[in-house]
Amino acid sequence: MPDSVKFLLSDSQIPSTWINILPLLKEPLASPLHPATLKPLMPADLAPIFPMSLIEQEFSPKPEIDIPGEVLDIYRLWRPTPLFRARRLEQALDTPAHIYYKYEGTSPAGSHKPNTAVAQAYYNKQAGLRRLATETGAGQWGSALALACRMFGLECSVYMVKVSYQQKPYRRMMMNVWGAEVLASPSQQTNSGRAILKQTPDSPGSLGIAISEAVEDAATHPDTNYALGSVLNHVLLHQTVIGQEAKRQMVLAGETPDVIIGCFGGGSNFGGLALPYVPDRLHGSAVRLMAVEPLACPSLTKGSFAYDFGDTAKLTPLVKMYTLGHDFIPASIHAGGLRYHGASPLASHLVHHGLIEARAYPQNPVFDAALQFARTEGILPAPEASHAIRAAIDEALEARAEGRPRTILFCLSGHGHFDLSAYDAYLSGKLEDYEYPAEAVRRLIESLPVTV
Repeated sequence: MPDSVKFLLSDSQIPSTWINILPLLKEPLASPLHPATLKPLMPADLAPIFPMSLIEQEFSPKPEIDIPGEVLDIYRLWRPTPLFRARRLEQALDTPAHIYYKYEGTSPAGSHKPNTAVAQAYYNKQAGLRRLATETGAGQWGSALALACRMFGLECSVYMVKVSYQQKPYRRMMMNVWGAEVLASPSQQTNSGRAILKQTPDSPGSLGIAISEAVEDAATHPDTNYALGSVLNHVLLHQTVIGQEAKRQMVLAGETPDVIIGCFGGGSNFGGLALPYVPDRLHGSAVRLMAVEPLACPSLTKGSFAYDFGDTAKLTPLVKMYTLGHDFIPASIHAGGLRYHGASPLASHLVHHGLIEARAYPQNPVFDAALQFARTEGILPAPEASHAIRAAIDEALEARAEGRPRTILFCLSGHGHFDLSAYDAYLSGKLEDYEYPAEAVRRLIESLPVTV
């Protein structure tokens, strides 16, 4: 239909498999390394914190993995999610571009994160675990895991980056509603947290620190496992339901994307939309895949492609990724879900081989785009997803300048209902732009572990 703005699928069209692109790569991912020996990691090395089913998915050679029926039953609460054409935004921009967005804010937690939280809770319940421990930045992942644990009868402990704990109290309350214990990280609960506080009592925290605390918690309690909301292969795998649905919906719209855009912190949001299009790229498609990150945390655009720890206390395996160094402490920008020192090894591999492009923005242009989107399309976007909106608008303006059409697809990963303090800061002129200094990046990268 020529004037359609919504493209919807039926419940029967929810994907029944997750798409795994690992077997399609011409050059395999570099092997993760054991943090103590720096030798290639064996699957059994991950058994103290992950169930074997997820470990198998992390290294699986299968191109598709079946989604369990119990997981699909919960997906049906909000999936399939809608695809919208942003006609009012197009009109405001006076652009020949067609702008589409896949909206993941319809989930109970308000973001894309339950796609993997539900799967991880299911597999841990099947393995007989009692509790899951995790970290969260802005709180989207923590609230998703709290929801998933409640649905499968698991307890949940969330180490929330302290600055976000203070900036976003309602996300913490949301986790409490679903029964999760939420601790401001660094905390007094773990050895790694206490060590940070002894050295820096007023530390604002970081995802690297919060990961250290959650991993330590899981490793020291036999009835507890660790759950991660981004970065790892199995997490991005579970998110591919987004891109699979979007592909079907773009067929309904009668268009093929020229550029696909997602915000980027660790990679789950971007990967969920973009990875199902990677096979097309590998077979000669010209579709562009664009990851958009904050200038305050520019792992893809300024980081080094090298082995590094995923956490500050060096408890996690080393993976080859774009990284700013595991000691990186980001500025307290409001896009808390994008404040991570590293990037998904899979996404990093694809960037390194030219299949993905990366772009970075400061805060104010991002919030300017968010406001323009909210005032035309009506949805108040989360600060993280607003990075994708900024890039989509810039692509549409470029199409206007060229006088040529362009089809743009981006992922709107969550709503901004709990981010109103950030909007208040922007509207009152108090939001500051911050670009992480090049010299600081150089020093952090020089401190990376030496590996062969």
